[in-house]
Amino acid sequence: MNINLNNILLKLFKRYASKWLVLAFDLCVVICTFFFAYLIRFNFSLDFNFEYFLRQIPFVTAAALVSFLSVGSHKGVVRFTGIKDIFNNVVGVNILATILIVTTYISRKYDFDTVFDIPGSIIYIHLLLNIFFLAGCKFIIKSIYKSVIYETEINKRVLIYGAGNSGIITHDAITNDTNSHIEVAGFIDDNEHKIGKKINLLNVYSIAKITPDFVKKHTIDEVIISIQNISPKRLLEITNRLFELNLKVKIVPKVQDWIEGNLSVGQIKDINIEDLLGREPIKIINPALYDEYDNQVILVTGAAGSIGSELVRKLCNFNFKKLVLVDSAESPLYDLEQELVQKGIKNVELIVLDVRNRTRLDLVMETNKPNIVFHAAAYKHVPLMEQNPYEAVSVNILGTYNTAQLASKHGVNKFVLISTDKAVNPTNVMGASKRIAEMCGSCLKSTKTKFITTRFGNVLGSNGSVIPLFKKQIDLGGPLTVTHQDIIRYFMTIPEACQLVLEAAAMGMGQEIFVFDMGEPVKIFDLAKNMISLSGLHYPEDIDIKIVGLRPGEKIYEELLTKDENIKPTYHEKIMIAKTRDLVDDVELKIIELCKIMPNAQNIYIVSKIKELVPEYTPNNSKYDVIN
Repeated sequence: MNINLNNILLKLFKRYASKWLVLAFDLCVVICTFFFAYLIRFNFSLDFNFEYFLRQIPFVTAAALVSFLSVGSHKGVVRFTGIKDIFNNVVGVNILATILIVTTYISRKYDFDTVFDIPGSIIYIHLLLNIFFLAGCKFIIKSIYKSVIYETEINKRVLIYGAGNSGIITHDAITNDTNSHIEVAGFIDDNEHKIGKKINLLNVYSIAKITPDFVKKHTIDEVIISIQNISPKRLLEITNRLFELNLKVKIVPKVQDWIEGNLSVGQIKDINIEDLLGREPIKIINPALYDEYDNQVILVTGAAGSIGSELVRKLCNFNFKKLVLVDSAESPLYDLEQELVQKGIKNVELIVLDVRNRTRLDLVMETNKPNIVFHAAAYKHVPLMEQNPYEAVSVNILGTYNTAQLASKHGVNKFVLISTDKAVNPTNVMGASKRIAEMCGSCLKSTKTKFITTRFGNVLGSNGSVIPLFKKQIDLGGPLTVTHQDIIRYFMTIPEACQLVLEAAAMGMGQEIFVFDMGEPVKIFDLAKNMISLSGLHYPEDIDIKIVGLRPGEKIYEELLTKDENIKPTYHEKIMIAKTRDLVDDVELKIIELCKIMPNAQNIYIVSKIKELVPEYTPNNSKYDVIN
């Protein structure tokens, strides 16, 4: 019992003692400064009524106690003293001075005890001394606490890019963290009015000043970008400049992402490749989507893939009636199931199924009666499909035709195909097969089903993206392989792509091809250099980049529209509708004929049949060039 009581008392002491010690310290400072005020008033001599002074001390102490308790200045943690704490102290001592002035006035008017009668000159001197000593003492204690009690070894010197409010808050977060091991060496800013000045005794430099010699002289290790409203294009320019100086770059998150409105060192994150797309992230807030997907049975093919699984995550935000998730990849589908179980998502059925199996797919649709189908199942690797055109026909064309036709048969409201920019003026088998997949919905005559196609470029981090390859190559020590020095691609993140798919599907009325605004294209060579820098390594000293030549079927740039297509806008600025050429009457028969090709057919024959359906298909850097 005694042990428990001791523990309780100890906990209470630790919880409350510190702030009362701070209060006691503040009161001691007030008493000392009161004595100094008398000394200053009487020219540093003791030629004043000392007994009169001693009688006033209890009254001044009581007045100070009331003042400090009213503003709660004693509740601040001294080792983390900041501007707000000093402001509280200033308010407190001003309340104290006001009390002393009022009591002095009343004492003189009504001839009270002289203990309340304090000369005005002493009150004002006392006020100024309190402000100076209370603030100074706490900053000194804070400095001692950090340098002596927490003897942190500085192992990183940083510059903060941004000398505004966010930059100052970042500086305070670093300096107030006794375990950060970081020293701020200065600020960088683009504002000419700030350059050359000092903030918190630290110089503000222009970006032009940050040269290799400057970095070496000041032993700078990294730069923290702390600008709240920086444009993605400017962020890309800054990071590229800093990467060239072999500096590591971090970024302060948006204010709304700060924990309880406060920034901590742990929230300052490494800049990532998504931050360097050079465009604004695509965000959609459309309440109408809830009406579109609520209480619906939704079937997703290719549900375990990078795009399919993210679509599933997005759909889980809606109050669907049932999710039917189909994929032939057993292990990834199991992983997705466990993820949904962990999140407590209900009314989900996962089915191991190959979309080429028409009979089983028919049974699944008959059993579940889906309202909306998202068809994401596809082969997407260009070199592999170039070597295996039969598989491209089998999955990308036959699988899509099966799914689209069965959707029409079972009265599905909307069939949404996930396509690619490689379907535009294709130069490879994969792109051509996806263009024919786009035709599958267009050629079907349905009284109910609305066939919708969404077409976009490369998706960062997807199974077919170059990003996972670069990461593996960096882990292995390089080199990174790029097919051509000038090759460019459009990029967006997986969540962005899937959000646009859901939006396009909601606005689609049937037979549209929705094209997404991908922003400016990115040079893959520059992307590779940025990824090396983001890994804390240097190009070409640590990891080199090797140009290996274009792969079969690959082209230097991608397109989102053919020469025969143009676009019209929608209500969303990032989504357009491509006006495509009309299909010939016998296109469905040709697709069915193509799907009947036997596995033992020659590759050159299969590709020639593909070209009959896609005359704009021009094999490039490929063994099928002879078909031209």
